[in-house]
Amino acid sequence: MTSRPDILCIGSVLWDVIGRAPTPMKLGADVPGRITRLAGGVAMNIAMTLARLGLKPGLLSTVGRDASGEELIAECTRMGLIAEHIYRSDDLPTDFYMAIEGKNGLIAAIADAHSLEQAGDKILRPLADGRLGSEAEPWAGPIALDGNLTTDLLHQIAGSPLFARADLRVAPASPGKAERLATLLRHPGATFYVNREEAGLLCHSRFGTSAEAAAGMIARGAHRVLVTDGGRPASEATGSDIITQAPHPVLVSRVTGAGDTFMAAHIVAELRGMDRGAALARALDAAATYVSGEAPQ
Repeated sequence: MTSRPDILCIGSVLWDVIGRAPTPMKLGADVPGRITRLAGGVAMNIAMTLARLGLKPGLLSTVGRDASGEELIAECTRMGLIAEHIYRSDDLPTDFYMAIEGKNGLIAAIADAHSLEQAGDKILRPLADGRLGSEAEPWAGPIALDGNLTTDLLHQIAGSPLFARADLRVAPASPGKAERLATLLRHPGATFYVNREEAGLLCHSRFGTSAEAAAGMIARGAHRVLVTDGGRPASEATGSDIITQAPHPVLVSRVTGAGDTFMAAHIVAELRGMDRGAALARALDAAATYVSGEAPQ
């Protein structure tokens, strides 16, 4: 019998192709560095961190039946992730993400999540057909949801009885996709994990600090929000108050996946009973360790 997931991670599961240079880069730079291919995607990155922290995550996504897809499913299984509910398409190729990073941070990135977008609500079938839930008995645990889904599918999720009892944890895939999450702002069970830029896009405004951004998100209708700001203080807000904490300063060696690490660590901290302040501190520590290069990829 298949074990039941502790948490569902819905969104992109793909290969990350990351080029990293040990020197600062600018547009048009051509420098030596290292290129790696790793299992990635927002949902996948969150699931990997959750698994390292002791949970059993289940993935809802799409992966092709091509050679890249077979390797990716094998990698999921090797890491202890529950991949059997992933929609496997004969026609759609496995998705990829490509990024260039220099010592001065992310230079550019392209996310090819077209297969996930084309699969649409097929990835949600296990939540409706009894494998993980149904309309009569919807999934009642935590769900990490990423913004690589289409606006139409996110709108469907916002009003679906399949998500009515979920503890929904929502993260944009990138600033360019942040605004498509607006349909979920008034979901009563949603907690948003955004950076300051993404909060500004969702609120059609500009914020100088994470606390201002968190307050703006609450005013926009969010039930709860966590706003990060790189190495500057991060904030968590509900309708009643805002708490703000500064991360420990570290030497940055990588950035792709840092936000996903923050989100996963915060979820685990809360599932283990930590209060708001302690959970935020734990998430900031995990993200700092990740960007310093000390945590496994």
